[in-house]
Amino acid sequence: QVQLVESGGGLVQAGGSLRLSCAASGRTLSLVAVGWFRQAPGKDREFVGCISSTGDNTYYADSMKGRFTASRDNAKNTVYLQMNGLEPEDTAIYYCATYYGGTYYRAAAYDNWGQGTQVTVSS
Repeated sequence: QVQLVESGGGLVQAGGSLRLSCAASGRTLSLVAVGWFRQAPGKDREFVGCISSTGDNTYYADSMKGRFTASRDNAKNTVYLQMNGLEPEDTAIYYCATYYGGTYYRAAAYDNWGQGTQVTVSS
């Protein structure tokens, strides 16, 4: 079982940037793809993006393309999400999770989840 811990969230003004980290313990992340999701109050959990085990391939939700970039450092057992051009609509709790199988943009495809980190974007 792998434990995931997200960090790097906070309060930022619109147009600003944040880099989220997803640190793993318990087992290596290097063999699995990792996804990022977010959930705003009163809304369903939403796919943000994901990165393959090697980092060679990334996929993003349309609204995040060009603004968000996933990367990973397998030597540090950590995955990152660089978020630029943040907008108030990006305010949510952001989660990372390990890919298990199935449709990559669905939460059901992921098994281990972190506790989330709050991102708040002020206008």
